[in-house]
Amino acid sequence: MVEFRPLGINARFIGIGDYYVGRDPMTTIGLGSCVALILHNERLVVGAMAHIMLPESKGQVDRPGKFADTAVNVLLEEIERYGSRNGGLCAVLVGGANMFGFNDNNLNIGDRNVEAVCCRLKEERISIRTADVGGRIGRSVVYDPQNHGTITIRRADGSCVDM
Repeated sequence: MVEFRPLGINARFIGIGDYYVGRDPMTTIGLGSCVALILHNERLVVGAMAHIMLPESKGQVDRPGKFADTAVNVLLEEIERYGSRNGGLCAVLVGGANMFGFNDNNLNIGDRNVEAVCCRLKEERISIRTADVGGRIGRSVVYDPQNHGTITIRRADGSCVDM
């Protein structure tokens, strides 16, 4: 666990392409075009977070948290071990910025990441509780499953948002 200084709490750090499932607070930083996918089960007080870098794995299996298609799968498999099922989950998305101002969707990885995650969630019938995505600014996020799933987003412009 690392201490997330702006909020003064200890949280598990999720690096790029990593994920964590459990009851501890979680954090990830440096979300530009990357997307933090958070799954929360209020009743079981358990959650999951992945720091997704790219929309599709194209068969790569070594780092499932890195890709939208494999991250959703691995988070669902792991959170099931706590007794959670899709019907008891809600999702939150953070990140997916267009950091370089590309208008071409093929070059806008942020939009493609958000679209890929939303598509997989829809396939799994998991509702999105809220999202702070897009724009041209990076973000960091802290999620605490034990505190009613509170989420604090710190934007690169210095603003903070609680969800």
